[in-house]
Amino acid sequence: MEMGERDVRRCWEGNAEAWTQLARAGYDVYRDQLNTPAFLKLLPDIQGLKGLDVGCGEGHNTRLLAQAGARMTGLDIAPTFIRHARDTEARQPLGITYVEGSALELPFAGNTFDFLVAIMSLMDMPEVHRVLAEIHRVLMPGGFFQFSILHPCFDTPHRKNLRGRDGLTFAYEIGGYFHELRGDPSEWIFSAAPPHERARFPKFRVPRFTQTLSSWLNLVLDKGFVIERFAEPCPSAETVKVHPSIQDAQIVAYFLHVRLRKPEMRSEAGVYS
Repeated sequence: MEMGERDVRRCWEGNAEAWTQLARAGYDVYRDQLNTPAFLKLLPDIQGLKGLDVGCGEGHNTRLLAQAGARMTGLDIAPTFIRHARDTEARQPLGITYVEGSALELPFAGNTFDFLVAIMSLMDMPEVHRVLAEIHRVLMPGGFFQFSILHPCFDTPHRKNLRGRDGLTFAYEIGGYFHELRGDPSEWIFSAAPPHERARFPKFRVPRFTQTLSSWLNLVLDKGFVIERFAEPCPSAETVKVHPSIQDAQIVAYFLHVRLRKPEMRSEAGVYS
């Protein structure tokens, strides 16, 4: 049975305080040194555009988008994340509005936003087909939706990091690709955090919703999106030299980035405007 939204909300509310403190202390190294920089590089120009960050967490990436010139709204299901995001906005205003709410029923009118992003959030949501329908609904015709998820081909139910005697990853053992998880929680904490920091908090409890790459692609196509761009971030040798803990991300693709476009409205003549 698939985990429902109420239980997902409970998990993320339970994670939110520790996640915020540890991430803001710089221990989310894969985000800061690989995933988010690559995501921002893939974005088109967002200067002056109205955007929505779906699953914004404590607002780290939302602030980066606002600093790039977008007029941002952030939405998250966990009230503690929203509280931290609003507190930061009050101290360092960037014109961001933060809303506590569900991605399954976005509290916005149709055709409201020039673009939407979902940065490492879609794969943690139940009924993602409903989420994608809602995103399509509130996105203006001609607007884009860009998201990042854990790579479906390598974030499988069975996964083992194989390291050599030198401590470096040389391969991954992957299994259960076609077995789709429906909210099975995994427990972990940022490995970059030193032991005394990890000891301060319980491990995160993160619901896992997995599906195949073809399922993801068919979902977005079925909702009416046009696929525009893909990326699979890989850290450079220079980045790994400074941050050796992310060397394993050179061996398999940890993340998948996708940019989609909502077609322009069809005219009475039956052609796209």
